[in-house]
Amino acid sequence: MTSAIATSALTKRFGKRTAVDVIDLDVPQGSVYGFLGPNGSGKTTTIRILLGLAAASEGTVHLLGERMPDGASAVLPRVGALVDGPAFHPYLSGRDNLVRLDAADRTATPADRRRRIDAALERVGLAAAAGKNYRAYSQGMRQRLGLAASLLRPRELLVLDEPTNGLDPQGTREVRHLVSEVAAAGTTVFLSSHLLSEVDQMCTHVGIMRSGALVAQGSISTLRSALATRLRIDTRAGDDAAEVLRRFGLRNVAADSTGVTGELGGAVPEDVVEELVKSGVPVRQVIIERPGLEELFVSLTGEGFDVDE
Repeated sequence: MTSAIATSALTKRFGKRTAVDVIDLDVPQGSVYGFLGPNGSGKTTTIRILLGLAAASEGTVHLLGERMPDGASAVLPRVGALVDGPAFHPYLSGRDNLVRLDAADRTATPADRRRRIDAALERVGLAAAAGKNYRAYSQGMRQRLGLAASLLRPRELLVLDEPTNGLDPQGTREVRHLVSEVAAAGTTVFLSSHLLSEVDQMCTHVGIMRSGALVAQGSISTLRSALATRLRIDTRAGDDAAEVLRRFGLRNVAADSTGVTGELGGAVPEDVVEELVKSGVPVRQVIIERPGLEELFVSLTGEGFDVDE
């Protein structure tokens, strides 16, 4: 699959500190790629280098097939971006801010400017507040205006740095819907986040950063397949149930006062439950625990990950 973003040995140092440590990003064209990691892991620095806003210490970057930053003038009009949070003129309205941005784009067509701005404001839910001064906007409204600015024109690549920052649950759901809509139209979406749940719901591919290093990347389904799916049986006869699970070849079987768990491997859950019943083991509940991104992160780094902030 063609890469919308590709880096080779990308490195960024600030004095003696290495913020981005020899990373090889590969973002497939048409994917929704979640760039995942705790705050301070190097995500925003990487994005700034990708867009030509900061210089790499070493390595190469290609966006949509163009070498950056040399090809910036050719490629950036095809890229929409929201980086480091939106920044607009505080005493202009939301609409007037977008008018100024659009007028500064030498590749934009003035004749349909009003239509495009109206459509962008409508898409992010700001049509009713378009006449308000930016300084009166809440953090969530400012984030929405930044998204509108990135969507003033059709884009081949959309780069979003923490796009749900400052949004309430409803706004977060709308951003998820917007990302899905843009991706369905053929745009590659590259979004950074420290929220595992958001990436899990929106993305097809993921790259995981830790302390400036890219510790894993690939499709979410492929990365998850490296972790074992677990079967949990709630029963008062944990020892008897554990014996049945071992007969089916489940690994790491463990019993406690509430039941038994084991790694499924190639075993079929329905067959295991049928055998439990035949063996007289009372089964209260059966749960198939599929690994999520939190388990994946912990397995790769040995560290916890804050999923709520």
